[in-house]
Amino acid sequence: MSTATSGGPSLPQERRLVTEIPGPRSRELFARKQSAVPPGIGTTLPVFVTQAGGGVVVDADGNSLIDFGSGIAVTSVGNAAPHVVERVRRQVGEFTHTCFMVTPYESYVRVCEKLNAITPGDHEKRTFLVNSGAEAVENAVKVARHATGRQAVVVFDHGYHGRTLLTMSLTAKNMPYKHRFGPFAPEVYRVPLAYPFRWPTGPENCAEEAAAQAIDMINKQIGAENVAAVVIEPIAGEGGFIVPARGFLPRVLEFCRANGIVFVADEVQTGFARTGAMFACEDEGIVPDIITTAKGIAGGLPLAAVTGRAELLDAVHVGGLGGTYGGNPLACEAALGVLETIEEEDLVARASRIGELMLPRLHALRERYPVVGDVRGRGAMTAIELVVPGTREPNPAAAAEIAKRCHAEGLVVLTAGTYGNVLRFLPPLVIPEHLIDEGLTILEKAIESH
Repeated sequence: MSTATSGGPSLPQERRLVTEIPGPRSRELFARKQSAVPPGIGTTLPVFVTQAGGGVVVDADGNSLIDFGSGIAVTSVGNAAPHVVERVRRQVGEFTHTCFMVTPYESYVRVCEKLNAITPGDHEKRTFLVNSGAEAVENAVKVARHATGRQAVVVFDHGYHGRTLLTMSLTAKNMPYKHRFGPFAPEVYRVPLAYPFRWPTGPENCAEEAAAQAIDMINKQIGAENVAAVVIEPIAGEGGFIVPARGFLPRVLEFCRANGIVFVADEVQTGFARTGAMFACEDEGIVPDIITTAKGIAGGLPLAAVTGRAELLDAVHVGGLGGTYGGNPLACEAALGVLETIEEEDLVARASRIGELMLPRLHALRERYPVVGDVRGRGAMTAIELVVPGTREPNPAAAAEIAKRCHAEGLVVLTAGTYGNVLRFLPPLVIPEHLIDEGLTILEKAIESH
């Protein structure tokens, strides 16, 4: 059995169940969690991890589970990837914090230089670093409002942008993200997303009609001249891995360009090689004015970034941007290690290969099982939408039951979707192919036995 070549200790790359899932030690730890942590911090699969690497996570009972989650697209280069570990270990012995705004350090600058170079577009850019995806999106809106002198922000159905006050306001889904947490931030407006599977007149009309409706709503209800920013995920993440119909994003970008609106691409979940391109917006040649990144940026350490046109970011006054921990030196070194790993192991191509392996198998499931209504995604970011057979009615109960069956068999899968009826798959980009095959076999058996 192969061992992890990238990420973590040399763990055997195999599914191995030695107890039920969760086992006794995990159940004991979960009881402690319930006594110490509020229930609002939910748990997808109550196994407590002790090691992880390659395509597996090992729990406190010695079970080895196949990882189709990557900590929600965070450990894309593998858990404890060697370049990340080496850099962080060295840095932690030198200094752990100074606050970049007090006494700066080179690794922060290097990360910003790298992001300026690799994000779409050859225009002059600036980058600053923060702690989380929500913080990055919130700062992107701050920059857009400051630079344009406008206030309105346009977002889309099924979008997810975070859990802060402003990013909750930007997020579409009420439960669990917004329920009873209002009032929300003003001057946030929501327009339709081109959702091919659920577009009323069919997927062939989706891009044109959704863009026309969105633009019409902006013009009539807000006024384009009042809009500071349009914020959109190139693939809607928590909303259900919705890939907008081709042509929709370019049409929205064209409208923004014509009206002086800042186009913000939220690539928190889609970035860093996840979709078979370094950034998902590259698929249709989208060059955003501002791009936000997090999750896969630093191999599990807290880091996020706002990268954008120099004239936008330079417009903000000194002291208007920042934060005590933003661009922590350990996280910066981790990010440099992630970028080294992506380049050395050609993980962009690897993500494409994962898509080539997974999507045909998922499409076969759709042909075989009526509960699978739709298959979508790109690269190593794929999903199935579950429906009541013979209809397009969302089937969240099936999603929950199938996920539960997968978990019991040692496969980590995540749910998603506005209706809670999507199973999403985000394996580490370094996962061995035999684990992909085994994981998909477990998934099929779970669907078949549902």
